[in-house]
Amino acid sequence: MKENVIEISHLTKSYGKSRGVIDVSFNVKEGDIFGFLGPNGAGKSTTIRSMLGFLKINSGNIKILGMDSVKDHEKILKNIGYMPSEAWFYDSMKVSDVIKYAADVRGLDCSKEAAKLCERLKVDTHKKIKQLSLGNRKKVSIVCAMQHRPRLFIFDEPTGGLDPLMQKKFFELINEYVAQGATCLLSTHVLSEVDKYCKNAAIMREGRLTMLGTPHIDDETFLSFYEEEEG
Repeated sequence: MKENVIEISHLTKSYGKSRGVIDVSFNVKEGDIFGFLGPNGAGKSTTIRSMLGFLKINSGNIKILGMDSVKDHEKILKNIGYMPSEAWFYDSMKVSDVIKYAADVRGLDCSKEAAKLCERLKVDTHKKIKQLSLGNRKKVSIVCAMQHRPRLFIFDEPTGGLDPLMQKKFFELINEYVAQGATCLLSTHVLSEVDKYCKNAAIMREGRLTMLGTPHIDDETFLSFYEEEEG
């Protein structure tokens, strides 16, 4: 029986009087590609940052890879590949230096895997970050998250700025790593990505979990999601 790689139980996080997330509970099993779906502002990033120990939660319990998100914060970060929604780096650094720095922080030599990823994603390692478009910065962020071959990937809006070909290559890479034993949480507001690539999914709206199950998205869910997006 497969283990739970992520266990979130009754997570609540508020920002003073502002809403964050309210009583969120779900599990992600080993080997899953789990879609975490919702409009912008639904609470997806707050949930992820709480999982990683970047935010102090109001109540609830979170375990990642069997470890407590608060007590084992540093150990968890060493064992996951996290890609935040904002691909921010020091503008004056070369791409190659950014990728090497991300490996050095973990005390690992990831040069072989990084070279493979850069070739697959067409990353120009000789350029400086300030010379890159948003899409190319995203590709650098993907390499940084994947190169150490972690047990768990957590991607927050990873495909924004990527052209369709690079989106396809990105999901091919995810499937390859998952086939070799990894697990992936994919946070997105793109319904088609979840419908096509994810094994299980959850939908967030206004800080609450509104659906949890298989990722088949019926017409009613599809329409209500986009009505909220447009509203």
